[in-house]
Amino acid sequence: MLFTWDFDGPALLVVLGGTLLGTILRCGLRDCGAVLRGLAGLGGAGFDADEVRKQLAIQIQQITRDGILRARPRALRDSEFDEATDAMIGQRSIPALIASHEGHSQRRIAQATAAVRTLVQAAELAPVFGLAGTLISLTRLPADGIERSAFLVAIGMAVHATLYGLVTANLLLMPLAAWIERVALAEERTRGALIDWLAAQMAERCPEPQAPVTHRRSDRISAA
Repeated sequence: MLFTWDFDGPALLVVLGGTLLGTILRCGLRDCGAVLRGLAGLGGAGFDADEVRKQLAIQIQQITRDGILRARPRALRDSEFDEATDAMIGQRSIPALIASHEGHSQRRIAQATAAVRTLVQAAELAPVFGLAGTLISLTRLPADGIERSAFLVAIGMAVHATLYGLVTANLLLMPLAAWIERVALAEERTRGALIDWLAAQMAERCPEPQAPVTHRRSDRISAA
């Protein structure tokens, strides 16, 4: 039987090592770092919207009681909302709140985009290095004949290399890219809804009437 499910270390090394090196050379260390940060975010607790909303509700009550002119920023256990509410209170302006949020949102989306794009690039390279592993194994076949056992080893590596390339691309890298995209967009929607709620709550508490302001939301992360 030419094909077995036995683990083939050399074939896997060619696929994973080649894919990693090719991705670094193609995308650069900065984008690869974005992948690591994106993967780290998948295993974390994530954005605690309920806790931030509770803290914001307390701050809104204080502003209602004392007025925004005498309001003092408070720690909200989220650095981005801290900066956004500081800007709102410091400038007595809802647009300042939105602008601060937009800046953070653009940086988050840019990082997620870099991570998704890099993983997609890696997924494109994995089958290529699977093919490279196949060709490497076939070059080990001598032209003047070979023993059956050695022949099976070489053919086995060739098949395994192709398999590892396809599995790495379609069952590891592309799913990770989609996962990072889903998590990033879900966080953006949650943060955006919370910012819109806060802006609506503060609309009547700012010293000057202001038109309702909402932020622009991203519906998809492009890997192009």
